[in-house]
Amino acid sequence: MATKNKLISVIISTYNNPTWLNKVLHGFNYQTDKNFEIIIADDGSTESTAKLIDDFRKITSLNIVHVWHPDNGFQKCAILNQAIIASSGEYLIFTDGDCVPRRDFVSVHRNNAKPGFFLSGGYFKLPMNCSEAIDQAAIESGNAFDIGWLITHGYPPNGKKLRLTVSGVLAEFCNFIIPTAKTWNGHNSSGWKADIISVNGFDERMQYGGEDCEMGDRLKFNGIKVKRVRYTAVCIHLDHARGYVTDEMIKNNKKIRNATLDSKKTYTKHGIIK
Repeated sequence: MATKNKLISVIISTYNNPTWLNKVLHGFNYQTDKNFEIIIADDGSTESTAKLIDDFRKITSLNIVHVWHPDNGFQKCAILNQAIIASSGEYLIFTDGDCVPRRDFVSVHRNNAKPGFFLSGGYFKLPMNCSEAIDQAAIESGNAFDIGWLITHGYPPNGKKLRLTVSGVLAEFCNFIIPTAKTWNGHNSSGWKADIISVNGFDERMQYGGEDCEMGDRLKFNGIKVKRVRYTAVCIHLDHARGYVTDEMIKNNKKIRNATLDSKKTYTKHGIIK
């Protein structure tokens, strides 16, 4: 079940932000590992996103599949489940349309994938001025992941830096020693398609707030272990507003996740198979 030489499916969620999505796609266009497809899980964006995807296809050899459904509020879980169905790879990497991957992102996920595990990553959060400054040239050159370059473009000098400054054995040590929760993080996690289908994917009742972690909880209760790749699978998070978030969303999601945790659920009736 090793991933060596096998196609990987990268699933990117997005909603009405083609400018940021364009930067993310450039990040994947410059990956050292090219043996992957991209499935864009589009939660009801307007035609500007479809146009961006069509235009990007003209400048890349990557296979990009656009999965879309009509806008009905925050329905990320539903479109992610559709993207899972549309994917061709045995191994799936999940990220968001505001997270630009470093050029070794796919290869790190591939090299760390093994049966019985999912991988838990993170992101390096940028302020808006840095997010706007990053362009294709900065992504291609790697400057977008260089802390010195980011500081000259507005990243606070006293901000967190470790994730972009460690590498090799030290980065692996940070993955092991730093006590970050081992959760499924939708911006940077990966797992076997068969394992994800076995828990029935994402719970479509959930909106923003822990919806990714809840599926990870079911994977863990189903016997899947977790390995951290927070300091080796690096992506930078572009800034944006979250005007779609409501207290009701958060409260509802917390209730669903607590029920999963309390009963140690391994399956949802509100996922891929209804």
